[in-house]
Amino acid sequence: MASPAFEDIAETFDFLDDWEDRYRHVIDLGRAMPALDDALKTPGTRVEGCASQVWIQPMLEGEGPQAKFDFLGDSDAMIVRGLIAVLHALYAGQTVSDVLKIDAQAELARLGLDEHLSSQRSNGVRAMVGRIRAVATEVAG
Repeated sequence: MASPAFEDIAETFDFLDDWEDRYRHVIDLGRAMPALDDALKTPGTRVEGCASQVWIQPMLEGEGPQAKFDFLGDSDAMIVRGLIAVLHALYAGQTVSDVLKIDAQAELARLGLDEHLSSQRSNGVRAMVGRIRAVATEVAG
């Protein structure tokens, strides 16, 4: 169910033994992500429940359950930008119907992120996943 982009991240994590290297990789993923235009950093795109500032701007192609899901995201914290990039790899290009089938917690556990993020960061990831799922639910009808 996970996208090829997410599988690439999982393979890289398998290759990197040290958690400092994995954190660096997540930060690098965030650095490689395009910045969100300041005009899109509004209360409507802000994700509540994150310790850092986080914005997610959904982008949909089509309508209903078969609409293709994508999003732009940004944060004022580099590690969180990286986590947004990981979520983007997990969800981007999926149909809205498939977005709702993805068990993000299980997929992120494959990376070991569930064990190595602070409780605040874990809550933030759950809030981001919640926002993505809420958009998908609304579009799926």
